[in-house]
Amino acid sequence: MARWSATLDKRIQTVKQAYANTKTAEELAETETLIEEIEALKKEKNAVILGHNYMTPDVFWGVSDFTGDSLELSRLAMESEADIILFNGVYFMAETAKILNPARKILIADPKAGCSLSESITPEDIRLLRERHPGAEVVSYINCSADIKAAVDVICTSANAVKVVNSLKGDTVIMVPDGYLARNVQKQTDKKIIIWEGKCMVHELYTPLDIDAARVQWPSAKVIAHPECHPNVTEKTDFTGSTSQMGKYIQDSKAEQVLLLTECSMGDNLRTEFPTVEFVSGCQTCPHMKKITLAKVRDSLKNETFEVHLSPEVIEKGRHSLERMLAIGR
Repeated sequence: MARWSATLDKRIQTVKQAYANTKTAEELAETETLIEEIEALKKEKNAVILGHNYMTPDVFWGVSDFTGDSLELSRLAMESEADIILFNGVYFMAETAKILNPARKILIADPKAGCSLSESITPEDIRLLRERHPGAEVVSYINCSADIKAAVDVICTSANAVKVVNSLKGDTVIMVPDGYLARNVQKQTDKKIIIWEGKCMVHELYTPLDIDAARVQWPSAKVIAHPECHPNVTEKTDFTGSTSQMGKYIQDSKAEQVLLLTECSMGDNLRTEFPTVEFVSGCQTCPHMKKITLAKVRDSLKNETFEVHLSPEVIEKGRHSLERMLAIGR
């Protein structure tokens, strides 16, 4: 996904389609009213809304102007002329938007929308890792706080992690904070990776048994997983890739059935995007992502809360690690 250009009527129609079997007429009417209020506030405030793939369909399709993964959203926001950027995702994502758009007012609808993976490591941990492994560069998965982005040498995404690791000069690389992503990368590189044992509370729940059971019940289904899953899960899939790569695989493979091993709302949004594809089983929900609701989005825009603030030093150092990754390429 990229820009979600749609009229108000199209947004409401898409949301109603997504919730046709799960919401009552009264609930849909309330949702429609909130979407209309938010659209009016966007015009009044000259605001743009970013929607991560794990947002619920009403937030994702209903009010987001750009949709996709966290890095691409922050980069797309740089191209807009908005005064306010509201990031519908978790807090570290809004921080990334601030790093890349330091002059803009960056808002998040709920500042308590955290991340188990991001919160698994601190700058002090990075300092100790450097002491134990002198000379090894530190690469961090983009799912980390602004303080971690400022403390490491380079950032990576799940899509370009192998490319970033292979671009580094040394034979040994420290990789944080996702232990499963690091193990999946280790299988594809000759470099020795020092692994930090952080985990995503959603993706660590998937097991090989989920895939084995699905292949018995749906033998023709394509099994797709995110590389934040354990390697004993990813080795059994038909495809493992980032959120943006998942949609491309579904389209290119012409899959008729898909078992998606990632956050639940990703499946809801892909189901709307690919209405002829049958999505079967597999659904783990991130409670942090679900803190972002339409009502909170409306209130955040109306009151211009909650603004993300970062020190100039963190912005400068964090931007350097991001730009180094961008120079390596996606």
